Amino acid sequence: MQVIGGEAQGKRLYSAPGKTTRSITARVKKSLFDILADEIPDCHFLDLFAGAGGVGIEALSRGADACVFVERNSHAIATIRRNLQTTGLGARASVVRGDVFHYISQQLATAFDIIYIAPPQYRGLWAETLLALDCSSLLRNNGIAIAQIFPKEYQPLELGSLEMYDQRRYGSTLLCFYTSAAPPQATSDQLEAEARID
Repeated sequence: MQVIGGEAQGKRLYSAPGKTTRSITARVKKSLFDILADEIPDCHFLDLFAGAGGVGIEALSRGADACVFVERNSHAIATIRRNLQTTGLGARASVVRGDVFHYISQQLATAFDIIYIAPPQYRGLWAETLLALDCSSLLRNNGIAIAQIFPKEYQPLELGSLEMYDQRRYGSTLLCFYTSAAPPQATSDQLEAEARID
């Protein structure tokens, strides 16, 4: 596993030990960052269930202004720190050891342009995470949330502020893209009605 683009291109990344985390394949990662190419520079990136940190590190290498990695496994946390040191990207990174849902539930002042979600499979955690994000202010208006899941896990979700706008399947990996819908704009008739009420 290695960084495939940007300033740290070619740098080796270490995998987290054990079977509690899953790495993104090089093919999927390349496709993902080709899709996000115009969104990455200067963005604030959040890597949830970060594992070894490969996705967030790729974002930093390609010009993200900052990345927060959230992971609760201590071995994975150590691997993220090692990979950040190896790539020299640690100055723009923050590593949080803790539960993803606790992190989402906090009233944080920071909002993110892109949120990547890659939880363990077959536990429904991807859906639970999107539902939690839907009720939070972590994703900026017109921001992007991406869920990495096994295709058979997918099911439509009833969301309020988030809406899915794209899906891409790469073998046994499905990427689901959601955006934060901006509040609907009032029509001229509505504005005139409000003016009469005032």
